[in-house]
Amino acid sequence: MYVYLRKAFQPNVFGRNAHFVVLFFCFIVLVLKWVTALYVIWFIYDFRCPERGSRPCRLLQNGVQWKYFAKYFPMELVKTAELTPEHNYIIGSHPHGIMSLGAFATFCTNGTGFWEAYPGLKSYLATLNGQFWFPFRREHILKSGVIACSKSSLSYVLSSGKGVAVAIVLGGAEEALDAHPNCYDLLLLRRRGFVRLALETGTYLVPAYNFGENETFTQVTNKRGTLLRKIQVEFRRYAGFSSPIFSGRGIFNYTFGILPFRTPIHTVIGKPIVVEKKLNPTKEEVDRLHQIYCNELRKLFDEHKGKYGIAEDVHLNFY
Repeated sequence: MYVYLRKAFQPNVFGRNAHFVVLFFCFIVLVLKWVTALYVIWFIYDFRCPERGSRPCRLLQNGVQWKYFAKYFPMELVKTAELTPEHNYIIGSHPHGIMSLGAFATFCTNGTGFWEAYPGLKSYLATLNGQFWFPFRREHILKSGVIACSKSSLSYVLSSGKGVAVAIVLGGAEEALDAHPNCYDLLLLRRRGFVRLALETGTYLVPAYNFGENETFTQVTNKRGTLLRKIQVEFRRYAGFSSPIFSGRGIFNYTFGILPFRTPIHTVIGKPIVVEKKLNPTKEEVDRLHQIYCNELRKLFDEHKGKYGIAEDVHLNFY
C-alpha cells in the first residue's frame, strides 16, 4: 500500500515531504479502520441499551452548555403542580414541532431547571428506534436519558422503581408535518397505547405543552390532502421518520439557514392525572382515561395561551 501511494504522490506535487504525506494517509486509514471495527463490536454488544433505560450521565445533562442553549431562545419551564417522587409519570409532550427542542431541553438536560422544579424525579425522553442507528450520536443521546419508544422499553423504566418521569412526544413524526407557526393541530385521537400502558403499570399521566415550539422553524406549505403531503406521508410510512421541508435562520442572517429562530419556548407541565393500576384494562377504560387526558390538555392550553400571545378564540384541534 505504501509503495503504491508513494508512486501516486510524486515529489513534484508534494515536494521532498511526499513520503510523510503518504505515511500520514496510511495512518489515518488504519486508525479509522480499527475505530470502525471497535465501534461495530461495541454497537452489537450494547444494542439493547435503548430498551434498558439508556445510561444517563448527570454531568453531561447538567452541563453549562445547556443553560446557554436554553437562553438562546429563551426557554422557560412553567410548573403548575407538584410531581412527587412517590409515583411514576408518563408526560405527554405537545406539539412535536420540527425537532422537539422544548422536550429535549426540559427532559434530557437541566437547562430549564427541571431538577430543581421536581426534585427526586429521574426524567427520560422516548424516541423512535431509528434515532439510535447513527454512530456516536447514539452515545450522546443515550447519555442524555433518551430511550426507545417501545412498550418493552417504557415498561422497563417504569418498573425500575419510583420517581420516574418518561416524556413522550405523542404526535410523533407524522405530527412534525403540521409544525407550522400558529398551528395547533395535534395528532392525539389515534394515540391510545400510552394510556393503556399507564393503566397496566399504574403510572400517572401528565399533559405538557410547549408554547412556541412550532415557531422555531418555517416549513413549506403542505396541507393534508396535497400531493406534497401525500408523498411525505408515504415516505414516513416506509422510512419510519418524516421529511418536513423547513428552514430557520443562519449564523449571520435572520431569514434562512438551519438554526432555529430565537423564539421563546414555554414548557408548561400540568397536574398529574391519578391512574389506578389495571393489568387488563378494557377498551372502555382506555377510552375513558384517554378522554380525561385530552380534556386536561385542552384545559392546560386554554389556561395559559393568553400569556403567550394566543387569541382567546384559538383552541387545540385533535385529529
